[in-house]
Amino acid sequence: MSDENDPLFAEFSPSTYDEWLAAAAASLKGKPVERLLAQTYEGITLQPVYGAADVADLPHVGSQPGQFPYVRGTSAAGYGQQPWLVAQEMVGTAAELNAALKHDLARGQTAVNLIPTQLESAADFAAALDGIDMTQTSIFVRSGSAGLPLAALLLASVRQSGGDVAALRGSLEADPLGEWAQVGTLPLPLEKAFDEVAMLVRETAVLALKLDAITLHGYPYADGGASAVQELAFVLGTAVATVRALQERGLDVDAIANSMQFAFSIGGDFFMEIAKLRAARLLWAQVVTAFGGGDEAQKMVMHGRTARANKTLTDAYVNMLRGTTEAFAAAVGGVDSLHVAPFDEEAGAADEFSRRIARNVQIILQEEANLTKVIDPAGGAYFVEWLTDAVAQRAWTLFQEIERRGGMAAALQSGWVQGLVAETAVARAQNLATRKDVLVGTNLYAAKDLRLTIDDLPLSMNNEQLAINNSPFTIHNLATAVAAAEQGATMGQMIAALRTNYPTDKPTIQPIPVRRAAEPFERLREAANAAAERPRVFLATMGPLRQHKARADFARGFFEVGGFEVVYPAGFDGVDTAVSAGVTAVVICSTDETYPEIVPPLTQALKAANADMAVIVAGYPKEHVDNFKGAGVDEFIYVGADCLAINQWLHKRITK
Repeated sequence: MSDENDPLFAEFSPSTYDEWLAAAAASLKGKPVERLLAQTYEGITLQPVYGAADVADLPHVGSQPGQFPYVRGTSAAGYGQQPWLVAQEMVGTAAELNAALKHDLARGQTAVNLIPTQLESAADFAAALDGIDMTQTSIFVRSGSAGLPLAALLLASVRQSGGDVAALRGSLEADPLGEWAQVGTLPLPLEKAFDEVAMLVRETAVLALKLDAITLHGYPYADGGASAVQELAFVLGTAVATVRALQERGLDVDAIANSMQFAFSIGGDFFMEIAKLRAARLLWAQVVTAFGGGDEAQKMVMHGRTARANKTLTDAYVNMLRGTTEAFAAAVGGVDSLHVAPFDEEAGAADEFSRRIARNVQIILQEEANLTKVIDPAGGAYFVEWLTDAVAQRAWTLFQEIERRGGMAAALQSGWVQGLVAETAVARAQNLATRKDVLVGTNLYAAKDLRLTIDDLPLSMNNEQLAINNSPFTIHNLATAVAAAEQGATMGQMIAALRTNYPTDKPTIQPIPVRRAAEPFERLREAANAAAERPRVFLATMGPLRQHKARADFARGFFEVGGFEVVYPAGFDGVDTAVSAGVTAVVICSTDETYPEIVPPLTQALKAANADMAVIVAGYPKEHVDNFKGAGVDEFIYVGADCLAINQWLHKRITK
């Protein structure tokens, strides 16, 4: 293999950064090189090129897989020892879950991942898991603030089926702070919720279970529009608050951290998501070290799920592609388990086809793309290492601000966390509205009549929906809860028995709503579909093809995302022929040079024919804007215009 000492390399002199900069400046034809910089929602300025100098002083770069601070992974053998678990979420009745699990586990899924909104008893769990060897399959059960009763139902069902509870592995996913942020209320006081989590951690350890009690979720923040830095900082703040709360209840940091997993949403910014996951391991290792935790406790166990915020109901098949790139980022970032959302997840229950495609994304990444053959494949890349450090630094700064505000619970109670998430969500929405950000098939390259119908299925961690019934028994610990579950006690009965003497006040905060970015555009498409006659936009394509095509193509794409039928005729020779179209919305498409002769007379003729006519000019010829408005032009469309607002305006204008 050749190296820099090979005579071949003597023929090529290395280029310096300054030489590249000069070449880049020349290619921009006088525009500033700063145009190549990019700003992220994390407040990070991205350079176009990175080199060795950018990572020379980063302390984590010299670490190896399985070594502190675990930025390159917690195992020296990486996925070669254990590929990430294919852990697809499932929701439904016990019978529906059992059928889907048996089908999918036989076809590549390697873990059970339940959102148990319709499981009320040990019998329900037993029916859902009937015929599944739980000694060979990890299980994740989203429990929120009901970790102990759900654990009891699961353990009782396994015992009744003759299984070995000591062989169970996975997580019960208790996360009262995460549920609080998502739902806005808890069915019990926060202090009591931590009492129950402490009991669960302590007693799963007594039973020597491999089942972790806690999973701290970044989903409520990411689903609400948070940046990667915000999600990471808020999860870190939640983790520290949980450690402190459980320490106050007599547990040591090793017991706590070794019973804790983390779950992150994986968004569409490929390199940012890889950096976030690597930075998360780094920061958690440092936090546990500061608490005095040992080597094993410093290792973050990490689950990922592809994002909700960027998924669409319009042109939903594109979600397959989004999920693929997000899964790729999760695998490169080093998750231990992963859920890839089926493309129709936002519409309700996925069917066998959509589950298969989502599952096979992971299997292809493991078996065909060979991502399990290389440990931390992004490690050493200048940009990834620099970005990992940048994300870690900013997340740590934000985490310190959480601490100054009294910790995560206080920061949520004050509304400060919700405010930060909302600010980022507003910025994302504005960039989507102006098409600075793109959702393919939604605000750009719209596809007609490709929309899913929503089935309203619960995916929340909120456990208040489980009925709390009067019960004659009491529950003091996990053992008595399991005994009650074995006798047929339901979730609601166990909650009532466990929380008999709890204060009735329920802590309430402003919840963080799920903000799917596509929803405003989808509402426009819904309005267009619901109209008695689909609203139309007519393109007044003036002059020959070369004169009008660029702006006519732009105008068609601009209004198709609003659900309009766009009429795109051949070019018109003059004003008279264009006026004869007889529609209620016209976009004049030509060049800035021809507009002074075309726009005023055409606009006046259109308005004379129909005073309510909406007349729009494709482009923004600054020196003529006031004159054109005076002639009756209502609006201008151009790169950077608010596509959402203009489409909303035109809907109201046409359908009023």
